[in-house]
Amino acid sequence: MRTKFLQSLLAVIAAAALLLSGCASAGKAPDSGSDALTWVAWSGHENFLELLGETYPDIEWDPISYEGANRTGYSWAQMRSGDVPDIFITSQILDEELAKERLADLSGYDFVNRFSTSVLNHVAIDGGVYLLPVNNIMYGIFYNKTLMEEHGWEVPASFAELEALCAEIEAAGLIPGVIGTQLSGNTFSAVFNLAKTSWLTTPEGIAWERDFLAGKAAAEGMWEGTMDYVQRYIDIGMFHTDPEDRNNPTVLLDYLGNRKAVFCTMVLAVNITELPETGDKLGMMPYIGEDGSKNIYMYSPDSYLGISKRLTEPGNEEKLEKALRVLGLLYSPEGQAAFVSEEKPCVISVLGNAAVPEDALIYDAQQALWQGRAFPMTYARWDGVLADMGQAYKEWFRGENGMDGPQCIARMDELQQAYLAGAGTVEFCESTGDFTLEETAELVGKALGSASGADAALIPVGSVYREDVKLKAGVTGKLYAGTINADVASTILPAFDGEYALMTMTGAQAKELARTGFDAAGDGNSFPYILVPKGGAELEDGKTYQVAFLMRSYTEEVGRTYTAQVKEGFVRNFLRAWLEEQKTVSPGGNPWN
Repeated sequence: MRTKFLQSLLAVIAAAALLLSGCASAGKAPDSGSDALTWVAWSGHENFLELLGETYPDIEWDPISYEGANRTGYSWAQMRSGDVPDIFITSQILDEELAKERLADLSGYDFVNRFSTSVLNHVAIDGGVYLLPVNNIMYGIFYNKTLMEEHGWEVPASFAELEALCAEIEAAGLIPGVIGTQLSGNTFSAVFNLAKTSWLTTPEGIAWERDFLAGKAAAEGMWEGTMDYVQRYIDIGMFHTDPEDRNNPTVLLDYLGNRKAVFCTMVLAVNITELPETGDKLGMMPYIGEDGSKNIYMYSPDSYLGISKRLTEPGNEEKLEKALRVLGLLYSPEGQAAFVSEEKPCVISVLGNAAVPEDALIYDAQQALWQGRAFPMTYARWDGVLADMGQAYKEWFRGENGMDGPQCIARMDELQQAYLAGAGTVEFCESTGDFTLEETAELVGKALGSASGADAALIPVGSVYREDVKLKAGVTGKLYAGTINADVASTILPAFDGEYALMTMTGAQAKELARTGFDAAGDGNSFPYILVPKGGAELEDGKTYQVAFLMRSYTEEVGRTYTAQVKEGFVRNFLRAWLEEQKTVSPGGNPWN
């Protein structure tokens, strides 16, 4: 598909993706059939893409659709296989060595000079720069600024000042601070962010994190001081938990908006600067270190972009020039301004010289970023144990199950060792070759059909990017050759899961549905269905069959016509069981009998 950026706002969602491309020089390039730049379309960059279309209408794009369950995992599956678009986009830098091997080094281009040294230090790989952040979301501790001013309270600069202020807040009949606990990532981050105010961001701490994740170091002997410090935060009332365990926005609006608490600790990119119930102004302060010498903020890039190393090879000069123009615009003041709005007060430009007003919510956070007092949010490589560690901290904060700091340390070691011990057994199948999108859909259909007891399955596929509707109920990612674990399996699954449907129809009716496709938008522009019959035999026109459908992969009219029986069941579980049973899978193989 060839699409002029201006002709299709779908390019809008792609520009972020297109900003940088990632492909192996020795690998195969996605077949665009033209000189158009290829990219996997991600949402969230519409304003920039519109700017890009207006600025460079000569640049053609070939957007690749992916709306599956694991965007980041799929981007790295593409990277590993060499089936990488010209423009590579990911939310995490999961494999530095692979990025170095497959992506172009951007460090020599002028636009890199617009970044602050601290940002470049965090993305540098052996002196090179292969992935750059699109923009940053800043995180700190929120507080009711108006309430603070009315009481004459100032933002504390050390723990001693914070402790004294919390005592005054309690004396005024208020809760010092509340923490979001519905998501265990909030409690995980709270503990780790306090560790970063002391040792975790030092060379010693960085070495410990690397060794701990590799199973060569323990939490015991390193985390005792941090856990003591966290306990002091608990003792002064900074980590009050919501008894109803509500979501982050609700907790913030209730406790700060209704003046029940002064501070709020949670991982949240707010879309307000004024609390709606009272009109009070919202403020953001850093995580306070013990002596105040290292009060820090956290940041998390919205996404990272990179240019395929293939574009630096002879014959690709024109594509490289176009990709560099895109990056030059993205990392200009105009390009970065496209990401900032009143609805995104926590989003900050990645450019080193970009300024925000002194009264802005993130003014101090930006100063901290320039001064090296802001650090990336811990997530990458911790995802296997992050939720369970956060749960242990949550129990500690809530006073449940006798959990305390020492037990949390022991739990950290236990979880990581258990995770590493299982790392060698998580690969439960192997793909002997690269699947096409249609072959991948057939594989998913076999797993669904086998688990549901159906006679056939109809699986929608989305190979073409559409601006108007996203196929979250079908297969949009391909399975590549190699070993398969839970992460790899998730890349070929639909975004929707938890239910499926069985419908009764004749073979002729099933084939007609496969021919007409899934009209998700109701406009006649359907996504194609892949019909997967049990045993691979063609369905007989006059015979009646039970046909399985993925969750939300059929229209209401189809559901009524064929009396859809909605069943509970996760396709991810069906797929894993099927793959484990097969042990190896190949395109066109593995009949479902």
